[in-house]
Amino acid sequence: MVSIPEYYEGKNVLLTGATGFLGKVLLEKLLRSCPKVNSVYVLVRQKAGQTPQERMEEILSSKLFDRLRDENPDFREKIVAINSELTQPKLALSEEDKEVIVDSTNIIFHCAATVRFNENLRDAVQLNVIATQQLILLAQQMKNLEVFMHVSTAYAYCNRKHIDEVVYPPPVDPKKLIDSLEWMDDDLVNDITPKLIGDRPNTYIYTKALAEYVVQQEGAKLNVAIVRPSIVGASWKEPFPGWIDNFNGPSGLFIAAGKGILRTMRASNNALADLVPVDVVVNTSLAAAWYSGVNRPRNIMVYNCTTGSTNPFHWGEVEYHVISTFKRNPLEQAFRRPNVNLTSNHLLYHYWIAVSHKAPAFLYDIYLRMTGRSPRMMKTITRLHKAMVFLEYFTSNSWGWNTDNVTMLMNQLNPEDKKTFNIDVRQLHWAEYIENYCMGTKKYVLNEEMSGLPAARKHLNKLRNIRYGFNTILVILIWRIFIARSQMARNIWYFVVSLCYKFLSYFRASSTMRY
Repeated sequence: MVSIPEYYEGKNVLLTGATGFLGKVLLEKLLRSCPKVNSVYVLVRQKAGQTPQERMEEILSSKLFDRLRDENPDFREKIVAINSELTQPKLALSEEDKEVIVDSTNIIFHCAATVRFNENLRDAVQLNVIATQQLILLAQQMKNLEVFMHVSTAYAYCNRKHIDEVVYPPPVDPKKLIDSLEWMDDDLVNDITPKLIGDRPNTYIYTKALAEYVVQQEGAKLNVAIVRPSIVGASWKEPFPGWIDNFNGPSGLFIAAGKGILRTMRASNNALADLVPVDVVVNTSLAAAWYSGVNRPRNIMVYNCTTGSTNPFHWGEVEYHVISTFKRNPLEQAFRRPNVNLTSNHLLYHYWIAVSHKAPAFLYDIYLRMTGRSPRMMKTITRLHKAMVFLEYFTSNSWGWNTDNVTMLMNQLNPEDKKTFNIDVRQLHWAEYIENYCMGTKKYVLNEEMSGLPAARKHLNKLRNIRYGFNTILVILIWRIFIARSQMARNIWYFVVSLCYKFLSYFRASSTMRY
């Protein structure tokens, strides 16, 4: 069987979502590891006065492409930015661009989607379902198409506790829903959305399930493969460890924890944190397209790109490693020392929210007003709480995914491809990965220099001293207000102190006898 780079040699690839996190990593990996690929057509829309070419140039100039620039300085010649709008009929392609795509494309990677959990249903259907439908119609006209690779999500069927590598029946007929949305006004759509999505947590998950069914039904004559990643996180190894460029998903929570803003969240310590590095998702996608292109399987291939079944890791462990990392390598100008309490208890959660989030934010905003600055902490806390509401469904539950197709795919790779396109998450060392992830948020999202670490550590020590001082004052106040005025309280206090003294004396004596 030909190797993966040999398969892509001379091929023309069409990529959607190249401006997104996953799409740009896939683009970099494809051009670096398959240098003989002929062309990559990227569908990009105009935005904020920038042409598609200008948007792509900005992306290609980022640090993500540093390694590719060193190894293959002429890589830009292979990228063709095409003006397109996925929400418009026929993808808003010009006749000239459409003709080039139809005549030349061999492989499609459909990565574009709205990943906003709170997207209104109409827009989510337009971006995740109708755009996929439009792309399939275009694919059916392509003369030399070999593979249609669709990127979905492992949570598309999260209403099931065990998820196999199959396309399940949709929650509703996509065509009927699309027809209904045409005549409904926005208020009606918003009213019926909770009833429509049912036991799925948000419109993103709901519409990704519909998109899979559209791919299966309307792409029946195409050679289709679907990759379902779980929670996509920073890179594991490529192009370098810890690459991340956004606040989405766990990244924003990690940063909020590192800054000392996030102190509690609703989560189960024992729930599986099914994080999957972005480079594993990319490698799986490239390898899955290779396998379908070479073997032409009779049935649609689905790959659950997850870690929980093969290398389990829990949210309690995530919290521990995130806090440990940020205590050793703190973020600049932290609000408080990093410390997060995970709880699944409703009352306890709201108690900690009031005590450790809202009260300090309120007091800090008063301080900002007194010093003539604009208050901002309560707004930050409000945004953080909204993000936590969307994520708590995934931090409080666990799922089991069948990964037989991923195992089969891994076994099909030759030794060299197994190294170059590593998808074996059993090799993933979680403590090291989380540390690189946290440092990636520091370097690539917040743009903090490592040279600022000594000052950040000094600031963290200052915050610790302030905390100790505050706690000392609090104890003295409690003593003065409650204990010093009551004989019974004083007796209890002296009894507790004497017990502590006796325990310490016994511990010291035991230690002396041992040595």
